[in-house]
Amino acid sequence: MQPQSISQVWDQVTGVQAAPSGPIVWATAAIALLAVWPRFSWHYTRNVVTIAHEGGHGLVAVLTRRRLHGIRLHSDTSGLTVSSGKPHGPGMVLTAAAGYSAPPLLGLGGAWLISAGHITALLWAVVALLIAVLVMIRNAYGALTVVITGGICFAVSWFGSQQVQGAFAYLSVWFLLISGVRPVVELQRKRRHGGAPDSDADQLGRLTRTPALLWVTLFFLIGLACLAAGARWLLTR
Repeated sequence: MQPQSISQVWDQVTGVQAAPSGPIVWATAAIALLAVWPRFSWHYTRNVVTIAHEGGHGLVAVLTRRRLHGIRLHSDTSGLTVSSGKPHGPGMVLTAAAGYSAPPLLGLGGAWLISAGHITALLWAVVALLIAVLVMIRNAYGALTVVITGGICFAVSWFGSQQVQGAFAYLSVWFLLISGVRPVVELQRKRRHGGAPDSDADQLGRLTRTPALLWVTLFFLIGLACLAAGARWLLTR
């Protein structure tokens, strides 16, 4: 397949693309579910969710004028975002809350772009966000993970046909929407057994003097709401 010229790519980014056929839309949803549900596949695909999770922390830290020092992604699919500023207040609360909220909200935004027909624009937006995350990565494994993910998205957006781009965009958005729920369930399972005492939910509980379970529930509801709304956009276009 021949690569596209810059002018052709620009025309696609600013234009509207047709949605894949119904069977392809359903097939991408099924593949995304298989990437999230089985433990053996989730061990690898969860790295993508970690990128979105830590990227969410980093983005909100910058938007709330905290100083972002860096992001680290680990081979066990955990991550760490380090920022400095006031140890309390709205900025810190929003930064802590952004992690588990980021994947489903990104999926919802992607579903909205797809519903408007901006499939290529979505792919290039993802590449741009991954470049922004890469700049703040502070370890080799994290850099490799982001480069591979970004490279795949770039290759599809530059070399892929309209049909390939459409299928990949739907698969990516389905994955973000579906995977927005599972990490929250895993978090509560760990908390129930005494693990993750410094999780985002527990930090938020201490910051706001509210039960950490309240934040876990909020993350779960955000994930479900984004999945419901995003699925409606993806299936009715």
